[in-house]
Amino acid sequence: MSVTTGHAEELAQGALELGIELSPLQQEQLLAYLALLIKWNKAYNLTAVRNPDEMVSRHLLDSLSVVPFVVEAGDNWLDVGSGGGMPGIPLAILFPERQFTLLDSNGKKTRFLTQVKLELKLANLHVIHSRVEDYRPEVRFSGICSRAFSSLEDFSTWTRHLGDANSQWLAMKGVHPDDELQALPADFHLSATHVLKVPGCQGQRHLLILRRSE
Repeated sequence: MSVTTGHAEELAQGALELGIELSPLQQEQLLAYLALLIKWNKAYNLTAVRNPDEMVSRHLLDSLSVVPFVVEAGDNWLDVGSGGGMPGIPLAILFPERQFTLLDSNGKKTRFLTQVKLELKLANLHVIHSRVEDYRPEVRFSGICSRAFSSLEDFSTWTRHLGDANSQWLAMKGVHPDDELQALPADFHLSATHVLKVPGCQGQRHLLILRRSE
């Protein structure tokens, strides 16, 4: 199955419900990304979502639901455990003037991400094949995001060296993770919690914004 007119309409309508106005190029790039995800998922197991009809809401619109919070937080972003590229690729399409680094330890997944970068001509996208604990970039990130990557404790511990007191950590979660918050390292605190309303998604979605004290 390939991308259909129905997928295009669902994306455009869902973006409007999120308060996002997509340019024709952004709409085209998001749908091209969806087509690549559908094609490569069969061999590379990029996502557990197999039905393309569910991918617009559960991947594209879910990734776009954090756009207002990315607007507020700097120009240099890291997507940890990016997997099939969510939320990093949709965000890179929405913010061509900002830099997005997508990191994953799975070689198949980083090969897919590199192919997306090339085919969509995303000059602001950087793909890193590495374990997050071993990654040592030259500069720290203004924003570090993850989507269903790990517990909050592991997310903050493994990425501590990649940000500082000016950085924001954005953790995309389903049900509000009360137990995980209790286990946050002492130098991290919860800055804000937001309920995400994702068009077409039935389950709960939350965004937790963490900050680090020096």
